[in-house]
Order: sequence, then structure tokens, then C-alpha cells
Amino acid sequence: MDSLTSTDLKTILHSKRANLYYLEHCRVLVNGGRVEYVTDEGRQSLYWNIPIANTTTVLLGTGTSITQAAMRELAKAGVLVGFCGGGGTPLFSANEVDFAVAWFSPQSEYRPTEYLQDWVRFWFDESLRLRAAKSIQLARLDRIAGHWTNNRALADAGFSVASGRLQAALESSRRAIIGAPDNTALLTEEARLTKTLFKLACDATDYGDFTRAKGGSGGDPANRFLDHGNYLAYGLGATATWVLGLPHGLAVLHGKTRRGGLVFDVADLVKDAVILPQAFVSAMRGDSEQEFREACIETLVQSEALDFMIDTLKAVATGTGKPAA
Repeated sequence: MDSLTSTDLKTILHSKRANLYYLEHCRVLVNGGRVEYVTDEGRQSLYWNIPIANTTTVLLGTGTSITQAAMRELAKAGVLVGFCGGGGTPLFSANEVDFAVAWFSPQSEYRPTEYLQDWVRFWFDESLRLRAAKSIQLARLDRIAGHWTNNRALADAGFSVASGRLQAALESSRRAIIGAPDNTALLTEEARLTKTLFKLACDATDYGDFTRAKGGSGGDPANRFLDHGNYLAYGLGATATWVLGLPHGLAVLHGKTRRGGLVFDVADLVKDAVILPQAFVSAMRGDSEQEFREACIETLVQSEALDFMIDTLKAVATGTGKPAA
């Protein structure tokens, strides 16, 4: 069988790749030409293969290290690598890194430029940036409606949302987004809807009282899962922007509050739609962090979340600078 070259590893489109890894307490290295992670069990070292050609993102958590050779192979295959804290949430937010996770994007002289050129054509116009932000937020609403309703997997897991209340909340948010005069109003509406969705999720799962923790998840399982799952969404957001060649600093909504805010903008497309309900379902089931992570990844892959992110960014890039219909 002919051996694969590094360029062959890019034949699987990022939007079709099935794997997103979070690793902890292991070493990532190259062994026999393959990228593997090594764990210790007693006196044995156990080697596990990472199928880099079918992987979008690798998150390295507590107690991890990676070799230069492994980084080289991951970069060749176009895999984003991020260092983070335990459970996928940051421990080193004082570092000067994008959204409190150190992201290492694969370097290439052949990144696409067409979407970046479209993006910068409108980005310096404040009114057009606001239009782009509204487009992303409206797409977020459509994704929530599509995933929260008529979803057999969620229903089987005990997530029974009141469809009338959900539709009313989404329609109210849609009107507020369309009429928002500036970014501040849009951010306020984003937060207001998320708070409403928390209430709907609590009622759908009989979770009880819930308050979103800021700056730390404490002992509440739903908060811990939300932190953990959101960073999976950020990983996909970083991948989507890298695939299209869009710098993280060219945000349209979160840019004034977060360096690298475009990843936050893109992650909004799936955070409330996919991560939020799974966090409450897993909390009520008593899932472990690994079980929750696996459930999130499975849903993100099955729902083609990365495809949706990329397609939305393409539409925003090519359509924002054009006259409104």
C-alpha cells in the first residue's frame, strides 16, 4: 500500500471531520509515524492513536505535554491545538491569549483570502458590522428553534420544552435583534435570551433553581457542564474561522469586550442550541465530565455544527456589503 503524504491528510474537509479531542494527564508524541497520546497505567505506558486526518481540534488540559514533532504533524493535517485548564475550561486567564485558551493555528501560505477580502470590505463600516452581527444572531435563533423542537434525542433524554413559550421567546428576540440600534443593545438582547433559555431548560428538565456562575462554576453540575461544553463550541468556532482565513480579531459583536472576539461570535451559533440543553440533561442524569463531553461531540457532529458555522460565515462575508433587499 502506498504511503500517504502530508498533503493527502487535508483531503477530508474540516466540516466533515468527526473528531474533537480533549486530553489530560498524557503526552502527545509521534510514534512510528503516527501521532499518539501516551498514558501511564502502573508500570505500563499505553499508546492511543489520534486520527489527525479526521480531527478538527485538540484541547490539551491538565498534565499534558506535546512534542515538536507532534505539532508539526498536526499542523500539516490542519488541526488546531489549544491549551486549556481541567475539564476544558481555563486555568490561566491571565495569559495574553484568545478567550483564555492558548490557540495554535496551523500555519500555511495558502490560506483562502476571498472571504477575508469580503469581510474587511464591510468591517470598517460600523453600520455594516452591526448588520453582520444581526445576521449571526438571527441564524442563532433559527438553530435553537431547529434543535430544541421535534428533537427525538432530547425528548428521549427527558428534555421536554414548552414549544409555545420557546417560540414566543425566539420571536420576541427576533424583533429585538432586527430593531437593535447598536452593538450594546444587541449584546443585551443576546444575554436576555440566554437567561430565558436557562429558565426554559430548567423547567424542561425539572432542574430547579439555577443561576449562571460568572468566573467560576462552583459545585453546580449544570454550570460546570456549560463551561466545559462552551469551550468545545469555541474550538469549532476557531476552526471555522481558520478554514475561511478570518482573523479572530475581526469580530462583529464581541470585539469590544474580548480580544479574538470573532470566535465568540461564531460559537454563539451553537452554544445555546446544542450545549445548553445537553448541560441540563447531563446534570440531571448525573453524567461524568467525559460522558457529557462525548454527548456534546456526538451531537455537534451529527448536527453538522461546523458546516453550519462555515456556511453562515460565508453568507455573512459575501452578503453583508451588498445592499439590503
